[in-house]
Amino acid sequence: VPSMRHRRSLGEPRALFALPSARGPLPAPHWPVECEVIKETIEHIEWVPPEPEPFCQPTGHEWAPAALGEKQGTVVYHLSPGSGEQAAPPGASSVSLSPHCRPPTAPQGSCFTHARVGGAPGPLSSPATPLEGPQDTTLLFESRFESGNLQKAVKVGPFEYVLTLRPDLYTAKHTQWFYFRVQNTRRDPLYRFTIANLAKPKSLYGEGMQPLLYSQRDAQSRGIGWRRVGANVRYYQGGSREEPAAFRLSWTARFPHDGDTCFFAHSYPYTYSDLQRYLRALMGDPVRSRYCAVRALCRSLAGNTIYLLTITSPAGVAAKRVVVLSARVHPGESGGSWAMRGFLDFLLSAHADAQLLRRLFVFKVVPMLNPDGVVVGNSRCSLAGRDPNRAYGTALRGSFPGVWHLRAMVERVLAEREVVLYCDFHGHSRKNNVFMYGCDSGGAGTRPRLQQRVFPLMLSKNAPDKFSFPSCKFKVQKSKAGTGRVVMWRMGVSNSYTMEVAFGGSTLGGRSSHFTVEDLKSLGYHLCDTLLDFCDPHPAKFQQCLLEVDVLLRQRLGREPGSSSSWSDVSPSELES
Repeated sequence: VPSMRHRRSLGEPRALFALPSARGPLPAPHWPVECEVIKETIEHIEWVPPEPEPFCQPTGHEWAPAALGEKQGTVVYHLSPGSGEQAAPPGASSVSLSPHCRPPTAPQGSCFTHARVGGAPGPLSSPATPLEGPQDTTLLFESRFESGNLQKAVKVGPFEYVLTLRPDLYTAKHTQWFYFRVQNTRRDPLYRFTIANLAKPKSLYGEGMQPLLYSQRDAQSRGIGWRRVGANVRYYQGGSREEPAAFRLSWTARFPHDGDTCFFAHSYPYTYSDLQRYLRALMGDPVRSRYCAVRALCRSLAGNTIYLLTITSPAGVAAKRVVVLSARVHPGESGGSWAMRGFLDFLLSAHADAQLLRRLFVFKVVPMLNPDGVVVGNSRCSLAGRDPNRAYGTALRGSFPGVWHLRAMVERVLAEREVVLYCDFHGHSRKNNVFMYGCDSGGAGTRPRLQQRVFPLMLSKNAPDKFSFPSCKFKVQKSKAGTGRVVMWRMGVSNSYTMEVAFGGSTLGGRSSHFTVEDLKSLGYHLCDTLLDFCDPHPAKFQQCLLEVDVLLRQRLGREPGSSSSWSDVSPSELES
């Protein structure tokens, strides 16, 4: 990798390595050596349901199942947690993390050491209990594939299972993301699944959100992809003696076919290999590759390439302002990847607005900041065992390479020109709709504090059935000081945001339904549209929104519209109360 001191022009990021060529196999993901990985390739078709999928309405008859565990049932699937101490076999392609990069609290042997293509060497173990014959109706579980997460399944009734998720690797927490396969299904019975070790006290599952199901047979024969399923969906506190603080998610569902292969997931999966397939198609396209350079920003701890896309039309690069976007710093927030996909689809299209955006700006895009976390099925952390989105202020290059190199790249860009917008795409598990977090620490004059709020207000006008301006927050909390949004803002990017996309869906514009993949992709288009409004040389739209923000805040504080009082004496907390 070239030295950070080696200057490159904006149009020429870091030299190529480990990039998906337009032909030949994709670069295979690197896994920590303690992770077993099945050989099958898991791919899903894209599909949008013809009708909206409404939130399920609580009927008042849902019941919290008894807190059943192994003693009351049979363990039918159990992945042994990797110890992290397994040595790489001689000659294995591996990447190591030096001891000084270990999280300070991690005991010896419980942190990342090295990775290789295909994960653990040698023959696979058999975590699933074998069937006793064709009459055995036990489901066969599997999660040893990209982004998969399921640690254990206990059969506690003929068609009832208690499930345990695997915490983020090298941590004991962050259980939220799930994605696993079931085989040997039966069409008629009503199954009940209970995930017994979720971390968060509140969830959109408590407000009508349903899990996702994918049937391989329906995909192959009817072209149907991921769909929302589940009745009697309950989210409740139900800890056991082992995990007293745990929360539980329970739902019932029927499978569409006998003998099918199905998957359950928390949100529409978007894997590292999905990204590589997309980038390979992009690089093989003679038109789009003319104004999109795909380069390596750096390598992750496991040796997976973290990609940087530079998108602009070739002419007049020197005078252009810059837009920086990133996604998937939190691997379990897969909706961010679908929004990023929609953004790239539109920006790289022949649409007149897309051409205008490429003429006006240089876009620096990191579509997957934490590929290791995505590969292993983490919810929040990288292989350093910590949240990378709290490390922008202090990031060690060796522990958080993606965050370190993204920040260094933005510093270099800021030395030469203005960064007009930074936006990091996230998912939200407790609030519906789409909203933004910005930066207002108080103390600034009236105009900068109002301007912070203009871009999100414009976005709410362009996507009124998805984006909620009242849900946006601008207070800079101490606990968020190390996030990308706050650090980029302190570096001088005045319009610096986190865009939060609900795992559930929208309650706006007469909707009360789950987001589809198409909804998520449309956010990327709306972001492009809003950027053009925000930077319109005719200031009418901007001034109108500035005025509206002023009126909204006065209403919130009970001040008279048009009064001359300044905002500089009002704390961010007061503005958000």
